[in-house]
Amino acid sequence: MNTHDLIAFVAVVETGSIVAASARLNLTQPGVTRRIQNLEEMLGATLLDRMSKPLKPTSAGHAAYEQGRRVLRMIDDLKSGVADDGAVRGEFRLGLTPFLSEAGLSAPLDAVRAEFPELAVRVVSGWSPHQLERIGRNELDAAAVCLPDGLAPPADLVADDFGVQPVVFVVARDMKIPATVDLEYLSRLSWVINQDGCGFRDTVRRRFEAAHLPFNVAVDALDSELRLSLVARGVGVSLVTPFGLKRSAFRKELKTISVRNFKPRVRAWLVHRAPAGRLLKPIKAFRDRLDRELQTLARG
Repeated sequence: MNTHDLIAFVAVVETGSIVAASARLNLTQPGVTRRIQNLEEMLGATLLDRMSKPLKPTSAGHAAYEQGRRVLRMIDDLKSGVADDGAVRGEFRLGLTPFLSEAGLSAPLDAVRAEFPELAVRVVSGWSPHQLERIGRNELDAAAVCLPDGLAPPADLVADDFGVQPVVFVVARDMKIPATVDLEYLSRLSWVINQDGCGFRDTVRRRFEAAHLPFNVAVDALDSELRLSLVARGVGVSLVTPFGLKRSAFRKELKTISVRNFKPRVRAWLVHRAPAGRLLKPIKAFRDRLDRELQTLARG
């Protein structure tokens, strides 16, 4: 098997197009196409559904992708293991959920890049359930995710628990709302919240469903500052970390409220498949620094 053909196929699957794969690999589009054809001829199977946009792997292609990523990772492990300088090389594909992006994209990522300068770090943002699926499909090497408290990552993954992450309810400062409300009162308010897949949103929805109360979403918004700007204008209620509220440009236009018998709780985790191979040390470096960042943020 020509590893260059395999690398081209993996790039097409991950980017969804010949054009994007050729840009990633610095090859011509016909060059990428020829490599895919070579791999298909060698394996005796059609690997890509060429009628789909973006390009998607066939069932045989899915299997080839998962096995191919393992092969390429083993090759990277071998190169790192026999390198005279002991440097960790290759690619480190790291998933981050939006809630952990602020903490993870600063000091932890800088620490990995400083300690492992020969390692190409590629960060993929996405909701926690999707990141866990990507880990399972070998599309990511590790991911920092948030899950509702009480749920744990799949048992076949190595998972480090960062603990419960704090969160508060916020509304517009000029809204005539008591400082402490009950769940039924909260259910009458409209929500400005992350899209489906967010651990905090899942926690709130589950709590309302358990109490047979409505969960009315007014606005789905990914950006934290956009959500807080809408809340400040009286659109509804939202959830935010204490640190996020402290640094927001709208903090003076917002106030926190407490909800009796309801404190949303999510846990942060760093997950990866075993064995981690050459990526064991980079994963540990990222995990340790992210843990320190989260503890700092929790202290305010």
